[in-house]
Amino acid sequence: MYDLGRKSKIPDLELLKLLRMNARISYSDLARHFGVSDTAIRKKIKKLEDEGIIVRYTVEVDHRKLGFHAVAIIGIDTRPETYISVLEALKKDENVVSMYSTTGDHMILIECWFRSSGELSEFVRRLENMEGVTKVCPSIILEKIK
Repeated sequence: MYDLGRKSKIPDLELLKLLRMNARISYSDLARHFGVSDTAIRKKIKKLEDEGIIVRYTVEVDHRKLGFHAVAIIGIDTRPETYISVLEALKKDENVVSMYSTTGDHMILIECWFRSSGELSEFVRRLENMEGVTKVCPSIILEKIK
């Protein structure tokens, strides 16, 4: 298991939290925050990347400004023998922004963006008619809190 930098002047969890809030924060700003050199920050981030802890850098998008006014998390259950084929079909769908294999209430959770509630309704109907899908439970996101 990876040592989360408890002995370092640059605690990994704190560094990761800052990078998650703003992946474009400069090495200089991070160095000032931790009271270390830019080089120390570069080495720490490189180590986190090499260890596979930092997997990729991404952006957070305001979907409404792009014209997507219906965003939903949809829980999906399938028959066991069609689970993989449903996953493969969902991976290809342009409305699916994120997809998770889960335990609990549903086998699959997907985050989807739509331009209207009508598009969302049409998508849900398509899911309900997809071979092997046994349950579809959409939840419309009203507001992102954190």
